[in-house]
Amino acid sequence: MKRRSFITLLGGAAAWPLVVRAQQGERMRRIGIFTALSADDPEWQTRLAAFHQGLHGLGWNVSRNIRIDYSQGPGDGEQLRRRAAELVALAPDVILATGTPIMTPLQQATRAIPIVFTVIPDPVGVGYVDSLARPGGNATGFMTFEPGLGVKWLELLKELKPTVTRVGVLRDPAITAGIGLWSAVHAVAASFAVELTPVNVRDAAEIERGVTAFARGSNDGLIVTGSALATTHRNLIIQLAARHKLWGDLGGYALPARSRSIP
Repeated sequence: MKRRSFITLLGGAAAWPLVVRAQQGERMRRIGIFTALSADDPEWQTRLAAFHQGLHGLGWNVSRNIRIDYSQGPGDGEQLRRRAAELVALAPDVILATGTPIMTPLQQATRAIPIVFTVIPDPVGVGYVDSLARPGGNATGFMTFEPGLGVKWLELLKELKPTVTRVGVLRDPAITAGIGLWSAVHAVAASFAVELTPVNVRDAAEIERGVTAFARGSNDGLIVTGSALATTHRNLIIQLAARHKLWGDLGGYALPARSRSIP
């Protein structure tokens, strides 16, 4: 599957002149959207509005020439596998997927339907694509972070609070991005005179326990690595940072980009 196959439908319909489509007639296309974000999540609503605006600008309109089927909301491994199979059974022309927990069951469900992914920190490392230049297979999309960015997060944290000496790195150990970002930060921690502590989390309960167990004093800091889990529970993370007066760099999600010590 070549990248241009996806671009025709979602990202680059401008390459398919509207006059050609008019000559071929308006055939209803079908897009599947698979995400762990809930329908009422403000971040999801912002992303969806931008997505619809982009489609409209390229000549695609819901009910006229496209239909969109949604499968959204958090779930465990078995629930996501079932939902992936149900979405694939609808035989969409293309599927838009957000987040690593979504992509794994989706690629297990189909190797034929084109998949465009977003919010994937390390698509090569996790095996979704062969390479960034030549994805291969049936998936392509946009990577969110690369490991070296973790170093910038630590640098920013030290600029905000030079006296920070202990930094917790909140990560999802089930995804390669958490491992890669941890390794990058760990490699330079000594040069910033900080002690790193991994805070491994897999659900909201572990986030609360892990952050609470880590927080001890006024010179503690928190870095949140890229994951769908952190995005889903970003409000909880902010509340915990406020409760424990943590200085933090929260990774660029829909959170304060420069989180100060919250009173």
